[in-house]
Amino acid sequence: GLPKGRIVEIYGPEASGKTTLCLSVIAEAQKRGGVAAFIDAEHALDPLWAQTIGVKLEDLIISQPDTGEQALEITEQLIRSGGIDVIVVDSVAALVPRAEIEGEMGDSVMGMQARLMSQALRKLTAVISKSKTIVIFTNQLRQKIGVMFGNPETTTGGMALKFYASVRLD
Repeated sequence: GLPKGRIVEIYGPEASGKTTLCLSVIAEAQKRGGVAAFIDAEHALDPLWAQTIGVKLEDLIISQPDTGEQALEITEQLIRSGGIDVIVVDSVAALVPRAEIEGEMGDSVMGMQARLMSQALRKLTAVISKSKTIVIFTNQLRQKIGVMFGNPETTTGGMALKFYASVRLD
C-alpha cells in the first residue's frame, strides 16, 4: 500500500500506465469507503477507462484547472478540508505556471515550473501529514541535454518533488 499523509511520485515515459495505476489506487480507496479527487491538469481523463478500472465517477471529485497555480491551490483546499483520502495530480508536466500561459510564445520561462512546485510542496507537506491524505503526483521523464555519462533521463518540475516524495515509483 501507499503511506497515508505522504507525497507519492509516479513517473515514467508517456503511455506507461501512470494514470492507470492512479485510477486503480482511487478505485481501491473508494471500495474501502474513502473519498478521492483527481486533479486533471492534462485534461485527458478518460471516464470510460476510469469506470472500467473500477472508479465510481459519481463519487470522484474531478477538477480540470487552467494553470499550475490553480491546480495546486485546489489541491491545498482539498487537503485542508480533511475529508479526502487520496488526491491524484495528473501530471506535474502539465502544471503550467500562469505567467507562461499569459506570456508570449518565445518568452523565457526557465525554472518557473520548478519554483512553483518548490513553493507549493513546502506549503503542502505539513498539511498533508496532518490530514493523512495520500497525494500522488504523476510525472513524465525527459531527456537531459548533453549528458555523456550517467542517466540522461530526468523528471519535470525541478528537484523539489524528488526531495518531498516519500515514495517514488518508476
